[in-house]
Amino acid sequence: MASAPLERSDAAAVCRLARLCVFAASSWNAFQDHFSLAEWDDLARVAAEPNPFCESWNLAPALERFARERNVALVSLQVSGELCGLMPLARAARYFGYPLPNMGNWSHDNMFVGSPLVRSGYEEAFWRELFSWADAHAGGAMFLHLGWIAEDGPLLRALSQVADRQNRAWGVVQREERALLHSGLGPQEYLEAAMSGKKRKELRRQHKRLAEEGELRFERRGDQADVDRWIEEFLALEQAGWKGRNRTALADDSRTCNWFAQTLHGASAHGRLERLTLTLDGKPIAMLANFITPPGAFSFKTAFDERFARFSPGVLLQLENLDLLEREDVAWCDSCAAADHPMIERIWREKRAMVRVNVAIGGPLRRALFRPILRAESRGKARGA
Repeated sequence: MASAPLERSDAAAVCRLARLCVFAASSWNAFQDHFSLAEWDDLARVAAEPNPFCESWNLAPALERFARERNVALVSLQVSGELCGLMPLARAARYFGYPLPNMGNWSHDNMFVGSPLVRSGYEEAFWRELFSWADAHAGGAMFLHLGWIAEDGPLLRALSQVADRQNRAWGVVQREERALLHSGLGPQEYLEAAMSGKKRKELRRQHKRLAEEGELRFERRGDQADVDRWIEEFLALEQAGWKGRNRTALADDSRTCNWFAQTLHGASAHGRLERLTLTLDGKPIAMLANFITPPGAFSFKTAFDERFARFSPGVLLQLENLDLLEREDVAWCDSCAAADHPMIERIWREKRAMVRVNVAIGGPLRRALFRPILRAESRGKARGA
């Protein structure tokens, strides 16, 4: 359903804001022609929605290793000289196997959130400028495809309002729920509410039996000390498990290995990294990396030693991770896990819905051709179509 028309005073404000806006697209490795790393980091701190995968210490190394320069750009919005929005954008010749050219937010296999970084209060301005730029630079693209944006966040809400006011067809084409930690309870209260007494008793038994195997210790670190060693041990632990057997471990590809190492160093330097480790006789048997991006957090990567699977070391480590509930600067934590994940959903009972959205761009003919595509994909459920 379309939003109400803008009041005259609102329309005038939009026009004034538009005159102050500069929207640019640059090659990802030439972004400093438009803004600095310091401005990028400042934007991340005041973003309407946190997204560590779009912060400088994460996205820049990913672009260096996974992006093809001719296909990927960084689009940015500046208002009165201040950086107010940023998103990696790519063009693709195909859309999930179909010959439908499109443009959209660029991602890679370990990028679990696709939302742009947008300064709070400038959400609608960012979408207006992006849509206008996409209309003028559509090329062969049939539509704009935006992946993995929070369904209940201010960015999707602003997108819908802008698209509806412009009578621009748009719709949700995929929706997925994943585990979320979000509660006013303390860690012990949360565990008691989430898990049966029988299961909690079993975990206590497993912890006791595991402690009988040697010296069992838990460590939580948020500093920059020993990050190199932690990264090396994590990569080895992950590769020794099922991901290594499937050749999907981070260490199986030099690009993902180097990106992971550089990203964790960057996160640590920016005060964004929390490392959890469960060791037995000084050797890690379960490890977890969290990205702390107030008011949220992201449970990024975890690994455990499968030789101790009967003691559930990964679950025991996640019980320690419930201490996030006591942090005053963290209101919620995204699991970054696939829907119906068999481990984390035994503990975290809330859900975060993430959606993929398609938006019409270009002139009247292109938009007319897009509407039946949108209706077919969203099965009549698309809003704005």
